[in-house]
Formats: sequence, structure tokens, C-alpha cells
Amino acid sequence: MNKPAEIRQVETVPMWVNGAKQPAKSGRFGDVMNPATGAVARKVPMCDRADIDAAVAAARNAFVGWRVTPPIRRARILTRFRELLEAHRQDLTRLVTEEHGKTLADAAGSVQRGIEVVEFASGVPHLMKGEHAEDVGRGIDCHNMLQPLGVCAGITPFNFPVMVPLWMFPVAIACGNTFVLKPSEKVPSASVRMAELFKDAGLPEGVFNVVHGDKEAVDAILAHPDVRAVSFVGSTPIAKYVFETCARHGRRVQALGGAKNHAVVLPDADPDFAADALIGAAYGSAGERCMAISAVVAVGEAGDALVERIRQKAGKLPVGPGDRHGVEMGPLITKAHRDRVAGYVDKGVAEGAKLVLDGRGLKVAGHEQGFFLGASLFDHVRPEMTIYRDEIFGPVLVVLRAGSLDEAIRLVNANPYGNGTAVFTRSGAAARRFQNEIEVGMVGINVPIPVPMAFFSFGGWKNSLFGDLHVHGMEGVKFYTRTKVVTTRWPASDADAPGFHMPTLG
Repeated sequence: MNKPAEIRQVETVPMWVNGAKQPAKSGRFGDVMNPATGAVARKVPMCDRADIDAAVAAARNAFVGWRVTPPIRRARILTRFRELLEAHRQDLTRLVTEEHGKTLADAAGSVQRGIEVVEFASGVPHLMKGEHAEDVGRGIDCHNMLQPLGVCAGITPFNFPVMVPLWMFPVAIACGNTFVLKPSEKVPSASVRMAELFKDAGLPEGVFNVVHGDKEAVDAILAHPDVRAVSFVGSTPIAKYVFETCARHGRRVQALGGAKNHAVVLPDADPDFAADALIGAAYGSAGERCMAISAVVAVGEAGDALVERIRQKAGKLPVGPGDRHGVEMGPLITKAHRDRVAGYVDKGVAEGAKLVLDGRGLKVAGHEQGFFLGASLFDHVRPEMTIYRDEIFGPVLVVLRAGSLDEAIRLVNANPYGNGTAVFTRSGAAARRFQNEIEVGMVGINVPIPVPMAFFSFGGWKNSLFGDLHVHGMEGVKFYTRTKVVTTRWPASDADAPGFHMPTLG
């Protein structure tokens, strides 16, 4: 008689509510996959409205004490949190690679960029200083104050399980708010680990909470009457939905959407330097970056040599599990997404683009069930083609041709997305013109992925951002605070009392 197969038990990722791990009440669960093996790594609860209510209630109750905690004390907790993130960086890196699939080196870099936001937020006593003006009128002074909003929420994507949440909650909490985070259900573990570290740093119970789930959880957050502000990063259709839903409910919102990031390569650029830069920018993290370069505009005679160099280099990229030494590109996040990206390669061929490098059908020995796709490269792509119009979010790079810098700028500006862009040139005049005329929120000059440091803001234009303020930097501080202006007068006698006329302060 055959022995029954052993059923492997997998852990369930908990919620984090009121300073402790909590089970969800919903009873629905999803699978957290290891993309390199195709196996289920963990289970994650799909929280319902009751679960969201519990997390928001914990945050609302904690806000009473946290908002009056002096900024210098909040800063000390953030400093200890940063130190703990540094000490546990390898653990967080491992979780990112295990649940997302990106290489350990890439994961470590993203964790570091998130830690830098915590470092920025630790300067909150200075960041929240208001302005003061003496004698705006006779004996009258005026000053303003930045005050917290209340309960804030963040909804984050799968591609940066540590970095993107750290764009949001440290700044919000530094400013005196409390926070409810809903990470992507595909990569939930790192957020719970960060919550544990934040508690170890001395954060009071309820100030930071983590919930999980799908659209049901998102809608419960967006409609909750006690949530004052929502930060979101994801696709453009969902960003627009989040923005419109929050607007209907009177919430403050910043919703960062998708991208079609262009790199313009001028004939005077160093072709080897440009090709090396574009390989990393297009295929790093398997193209699953909102700042990935997914379209190259080759100007004039730059095209043929550039495409050939990219083909040679991309064709040699080591692809495999992210924790294997020497691998430079890991798997995609799910089988469905891998198949969707491969379908775009099919469509590009059908629409007449020249397929220079085909990543379909790649198999990684020992990981045949993993969600792998090799690097693909198209040349002579036209703006009306689907592979140019859509955000593919995978290791597919398309090359368009332009006759001049003028034409290249018009092409980029005509695209509905405006997240990031780059230009490769040795000409200062061309670069200066590009940075001034391009209608994109983040621009690189010979820098392929112009992600700003934490003390600058991150955000795009057009369909890449819904809302007025970007994340982190001073725009993040502005988003998570509201301004109160106080006008003060201390009259020396009753004779100085104001009359019945409109005061002019003169």
C-alpha cells in the first residue's frame, strides 16, 4: 500500500495590531509564493472590515498620546529603529528575496534606500519647525505650526516590500500621526518584521499597525471615517481608483501610479557606458520596478551600435534564484504575471516589432517550476504598438528611433506617463534643454534610474501621480501635517482693544 504524501505545514503571517501579532478574523487566506521554486512559502490572511476596524481603532486610540509626544522623543525612537533595521538588514533582505524573487544584492540595496528615509525622518524636530514673523502689524506677531493629521494609512506594492513602506510610515509617525500599513499580500512578511523592530525601538502600542488582504481590505481602509490620509503606490488604474475613492470620502491622498520610463540616447553618448547602464535599469529586479527603463529612444546614428551592445550583454545575463551567487536577474513575482509578460513578447512580434532577443522559454535547472523569463529586446518599435503603450513590468526593453533631440522630447512628452526618464549625452547644452523641457517628475542625466535620495521627494507627473504631493522628503512632511497659522496680540491697555472695523494689521 502506498504511503500518503506528507502534507507540509506552512506558517501563517499574522497581523500586527496594538503592538502585538494578531490572527485575522476573516477566515480567508491567500498563498505567499516563493517565485524561484513555485512553492507556497506561507499563508496570509485576507482581512475583512472587522480586522481593519480593529487596526484603525488601535491607531486612533494611540494617537491621543503620540501626538503630544515631543518631536525630540519621537526622533530618538526613530533613531533606535534605524539602528535595529541596520542590525537586521540581512534578515529583511532574505525575506525580500524569498517572497519577491529579486537577487540578494538588489534586495539589500532597496532595504538600504528605505533605511535612509528613517534617517531623514529622525530629523523631525527640525523638519516640523514653523515660521515666525514679528510685527506683521503694530504689536502683532504671526507664526504657523505643523500639526499631525491623525490616523494615516499606506497601501504598498509587491516589488519593494521594505523600501516603499519605509517611504511612508516613518515620516508619518515622526510627524505625530499613527499608521495602518497594508502591504501587498504577495510579500507580507517584511512589514510584520519591521513592526516588531519598531516596537523593540520603543514605539508605543498602536502607533504602527499592519494588516493584510486584497480589495476588501483596501476598500475598508479607503472608506474608514477615522483614516485621515492614504498613501498608495501601484498601477495607474488602481492609483486612480484610490484617488477618486479617497476624494469622495474627503481623505487626503497621494497615489503613485505606473510608468513607461524612457532613456534618450544621443549620438555623442558613450555607447558602452549607456548600454551597461540600460542593462541594469531595464532588467534589474526582472524589470519589476516603477523606475525601470522600459523604452529607449535612440537618436540618429546612436541606434544600431546601442542595440547590438544591449543584445550582447543582455543575452549573457545570469538568470536564476535570487539567493544564488552570481545571479543578476531573478524570477517574476507569480506564474500569472510571468505568462502575461511573455504574452507581450508574443504581441510585439505579431505587431511587427523586430525581436532582437527572445527571453521566452527560459528554464533554470533545478528550478523548473519557478517563474522565470529571460531578457527580451525589441527594436524599431512604433508608438502605436502595445508593447510601447502598456506598462509591461517585466524584463522587456523596447527601442524606438528618433531623428533628433526635438523629436525624442516630443515622443517622451506625448506619453501619458511621467514618472522617470534619463538622457545619455556628453553635451551640457543638450542635457540642460532636456531637463527643462521634459514633462516628467524625475530626470537623470547619465543616470539611468534617477531615484532621489530620502531628503528629496519621489513622484512623477501625469498618469504616474494622482494627488499634489510626492512621498518622503519635505513633500512627505507636508503631506502628513496640516498648517495652523496663529496671529498674536497682547494689548497693553483697554484702549488698544480692536474696533468694529475689518482689521488690517497696519
